[in-house]
Amino acid sequence: MLEVKDIRASYGRIEVLRGMTLRVPKSHVVAMLGGNGAGKSTTMKCIVGLMSIQSGSVELNGERIEHLPPHRRAQLGIAMSPQHRELFPEMTVKETLEISAISKKLTKSERVLLEDRILSHFPRLRERYEQQAGTLSGGEQQMLATARALMLQPSVLLLDEPTAGLAPVMAREVMAIIKELKAENLTIFIVEQNVRVALQVADYVYIGRQGAIVAEGEVSMFSDEDTVFRQYFGAA
Repeated sequence: MLEVKDIRASYGRIEVLRGMTLRVPKSHVVAMLGGNGAGKSTTMKCIVGLMSIQSGSVELNGERIEHLPPHRRAQLGIAMSPQHRELFPEMTVKETLEISAISKKLTKSERVLLEDRILSHFPRLRERYEQQAGTLSGGEQQMLATARALMLQPSVLLLDEPTAGLAPVMAREVMAIIKELKAENLTIFIVEQNVRVALQVADYVYIGRQGAIVAEGEVSMFSDEDTVFRQYFGAA
């Protein structure tokens, strides 16, 4: 289980998280929704260690990890697919996946088996195995960023705006892959602005505004996306 308890974080003098609290139970998909300025991406950065917190705690399976550097958190089982993908454009799909697995210290046969299992979720990537990341479409790059995170064999997968900037058909394909991972009981935390796609996969929903949670509940409580927009995003 991943837990964020009352964390506060700032960019300079600007406080962007004001007591953020949420939990991601094992084998659940939890979504955090909110518009710009809600603190969604900042929360993820604090979880993986890319941003320091002023107070509060980040816990994984009951152990506090907020003092650990990013690589130690990754070793403990937290992996993130960032919003802007952050791929090396000149590296091929094959090279991206291989380098991602280095820290796991797998044998070649173990790595090949892991890679094959992960690529079973991403047939497009298997087809483009020797293709450079920079030549892939936006949706394919998102798939590669997610596959790269999965090569770390995480216990918790963080997906930061996985459908941002994608055409509807590619967004649906990415979400279909997330549903497959959910069916394998992987613990997943998603932050999204796209209410519709998040509600399709989440078990539990948090809604953030100005760095704090303003509503939460089982996904059935937020089934009417128009109501969600009116109440929490300020528009229908």
